[in-house]
Amino acid sequence: MISPKLVLFALTLSLLAAAAPAPLADDLEPTRIHLRKRVSLTRSDGTFDYDEAIRQNVKTANKIRRNIINVQRNTGQLPSGVIKIPAIATLPSRLLVKRQKVPLTDLEDDSEWAGNITVGTPPRTFFIDFDTGSSDLWIPSSSCNTCQGAGKALYDASKSSTSALKDGTFEIEYGDGSSTSGPIYTDTVTVGGVKATQQYFSAVTSESPEFVGDPADGILGLALPAISNLGQDPFFVTAFKQKHAAQNEFAFKLNTTGSELHIGGTNRALYKGSLEYNNLSSNIGYWQIGNANALVNGKSAASGFQTIIDSGTTIMYGPPDAAKKVYAAVKGSQVYDADNGFYSFPCATPPILAFTWGGKSWDISPDNFNLGETQSGSGRCVGALVGKDFGLGDDVWVLGDSFMKNVYTVFSFDKKAVGFAALE
Repeated sequence: MISPKLVLFALTLSLLAAAAPAPLADDLEPTRIHLRKRVSLTRSDGTFDYDEAIRQNVKTANKIRRNIINVQRNTGQLPSGVIKIPAIATLPSRLLVKRQKVPLTDLEDDSEWAGNITVGTPPRTFFIDFDTGSSDLWIPSSSCNTCQGAGKALYDASKSSTSALKDGTFEIEYGDGSSTSGPIYTDTVTVGGVKATQQYFSAVTSESPEFVGDPADGILGLALPAISNLGQDPFFVTAFKQKHAAQNEFAFKLNTTGSELHIGGTNRALYKGSLEYNNLSSNIGYWQIGNANALVNGKSAASGFQTIIDSGTTIMYGPPDAAKKVYAAVKGSQVYDADNGFYSFPCATPPILAFTWGGKSWDISPDNFNLGETQSGSGRCVGALVGKDFGLGDDVWVLGDSFMKNVYTVFSFDKKAVGFAALE
């Protein structure tokens, strides 16, 4: 029997696709945003940054937990395949102490793909992390005491003629026991020349230590409305409804050089060949596609699973049993950290891990799969696929940077699909 929620989800996307945008005004160009390079989990000496990897695990687990809560609140039900809301993931106490002692200038190991947006009238520029695994925009407020002196851009509602305070409060909990929270506003938000007026967002008045030291000012979510904490349309949905985007899709190139987010279409100069589109397979609110297969050195290691394509996640995660099967196909692999799902392999013979959704096979390069040596001179390297149960079900994987850096990725409301192409 077809889920009523899935029917509603499909209808929503159909209505978005049917709304033909008006021609763009000249002042909406360009549509490209150049992104700052994401720092990997490999230290400068080539070793694996274990502590930062644990932080990323906790960050991803809690983001997914928040999204599950948001879906339940927005739809009245848990997402299909989710049995219960997971407990909040916490950082080990040793990492809480260590982070408190790290100088602010050394905190740029936090991973993100970020670029500039503007908010308000007159426009104020913010340096923002673009995340296809969440759906809300939040930035620091001028009333945020913990943000003062951190070098962040601050939003002052009194200085924007288009600002409007709304009912409710935005709040996110973090694994260090802190939270980010603040009032809700609407204002004009512009990303790469594409504008959304009366866009919902939060200007947070308290910020977690996890973000105070982050070089980005905040986060802009590019996922679907179902996982919005605010219960409102995300930026791109608003922009297209208002006919400010040329096409009902956006695209990423994430790489060591020339990374960019293209709003309202694709940049043909950044990929070669045709785009392979894979239909969305869930109503959970993610960019989720099914019928996925994982191959190791050309041979199937896992098949028939779901995948969430998430620019806000650093590495790749599969259910523990599935990750175990993949590494069983990797000659010389070993468990590196059973509690946190990390495996190692001989650095001299890295596997070629690839994913396919029934069409082309998309390889993960050895550089993108290798997170660094377990210790200098060990000859063993940590793999970028981690076995972790995030409570999404036993067939849902999360593919972050370690996958996306190998392909040009298109997120299409029009086609209700995620598309991949080879990088130029």
